Formats: sequence, C-alpha cells, structure tokens
Amino acid sequence: MPRGSLIIISGPSGAGKGTLVDRLVARVPRLWVSVSATTRAPRPGEVDGEDYVFLSSEEFARRIDEDDFLEWAEVHGNRYGTLRSEVERRLAEGRDVVLEIDPQGAFQVKELMPEAVLVFIIAPSLDELERRIRGRGAETDEQVRTRLATAVRELELVECYDHVVENDDVARATDELVALIGSLHNDEGRS
Repeated sequence: MPRGSLIIISGPSGAGKGTLVDRLVARVPRLWVSVSATTRAPRPGEVDGEDYVFLSSEEFARRIDEDDFLEWAEVHGNRYGTLRSEVERRLAEGRDVVLEIDPQGAFQVKELMPEAVLVFIIAPSLDELERRIRGRGAETDEQVRTRLATAVRELELVECYDHVVENDDVARATDELVALIGSLHNDEGRS
C-alpha cells in the first residue's frame, strides 16, 4: 500500500483554515486530520480528543522530553503540538494526513519530513481577518490585536510555502484544495 501524503495547512487566525479543512474532509474521505495537543483551556463547546487533546503544562513538558511530538510551538502563551505516532501510523496506512498548524510548526515538520506539502491560507485583507476574528466573539480586544500582529508576521512567510490559497470564497477555496490533493496522487500515479 502506498504511503499517504502529508499536507500542512497554515495561515493567520481568521483566514478560515478550520472551515476549509472541515469542507475538505467532507469532500475527500481518505483524509485524516491530526488533532493537535494544547495547553490552552477549551473554548465553549470544544471536546477533548476531537477539537484538541487538552494537556496540562506538566504533561506537555513530559511528552516533549519523551520526543512524543512531531512538532510543537508556543503560540499566544500556550503550547501546541502534533503527536508523532498518530501521524506516522495514518501515513503508513496509506491515508492522507492534514495538519492545521502555525508556520513555526509547519517548518519544523517540513525539516523532518521534506515530502510534506505546505499550504498557506490567506484572507482577502487584514480588515477581513479582523472582522472574522471579532465575529467569533471569543477574544478580547487585546487578543485580537495580538492575533493581527501575528498575522502580519505570518504573511511575510508566504513565499516559503508550496501553495497559497486565498479564502475569498469558501466553495472556490475548497475546490482548489481538493484539486491540490488530487494532484498529489496524480503525480504519484495513484488515484
């Protein structure tokens, strides 16, 4: 069985990464979306093991020491990481794996797994990013400012990615991602 492809999706907060990944999974059933571990507190409605694997700071540190992460980073004062064993298992099963992670993590994974395909999701403008972040109603004004400042820094990295998808229209952006994943298999002679 051929090994699956690893697709890393990054982009600033508010770009619509989660929405696009959800739609991508609905259209491409062979995908497995990695569930990141984090030290941040759950937001209302989030479920442990589905949205994130919520870990204490101590447990996260122990897993770092045990080399249990493919990548990890500190973002907005919390740690986030990808469990290595889960990703490797799915790839070996021939499943395509999607990681929705920040650029710092994306570059860590790319260094370890050069075959990974990096995709950066952008919104049409910073004003639109701000509107989307505020529309979630989950962040304070200070957190919104921090996320926008982070977005400006992340946008400077766009040239380091293999593909850039503008999320100006969710259906069109989803179609672009589906085509991209299909092309990975066409290049390998797989269907």
